Amino acid sequence: MSAEPTIRTSTAAPALEPSSGATVRCVVSRWPAALGLGVAAALLATGVGDRATLAIGVSAAALCYLAAAAFGRRWVAWASVLGTSLVIVASEAAGIPWWTGVGITALMLLIVSATRGATRAAVPQALALVGFGAVAVTALAIDPQAGLVVAGLALAGHGVWDVVHHRRDQVVPRSMAEACFFLDVPLGLGCIALAFFG
Repeated sequence: MSAEPTIRTSTAAPALEPSSGATVRCVVSRWPAALGLGVAAALLATGVGDRATLAIGVSAAALCYLAAAAFGRRWVAWASVLGTSLVIVASEAAGIPWWTGVGITALMLLIVSATRGATRAAVPQALALVGFGAVAVTALAIDPQAGLVVAGLALAGHGVWDVVHHRRDQVVPRSMAEACFFLDVPLGLGCIALAFFG
């Protein structure tokens, strides 16, 4: 008596290949990360990633967050990239240090937030600006190599701020927090590496 072979049939669904449309959507949805990494790579490759660039970058990022909180509009963070750049250029053109222009702008934003009754959202952003800005300005006042490390740590540290806001989906658009993270951390850590090995 011979045993008949048993035929087993699988009930599992066959693995589906992702469609090209889904792949394109996935890549397009990652544009903030690509933007941040691209800018960080360009700055590192061209040697523009020095302590002054990092100090300005971390202060500008914190000011963009404050602007969005002060006006209660997330999109203001993206618009503030241009606005903050203009503040920094105008400060230097007027013969005052860029951080003075950033400070004056921050005070004006706090006044805006107070008139809107939005100080609860703006105060943490203002405190972050003071903290990151103080470290950034300190980086400019010390030995260049040590200053590059301090500025790199400040910028990479701002990446934590980006992650918190991305996860909570608060204050700034998630795209801004993502782009900022992928700019801040690689550029900050890259400049630290350059300070030691460059």
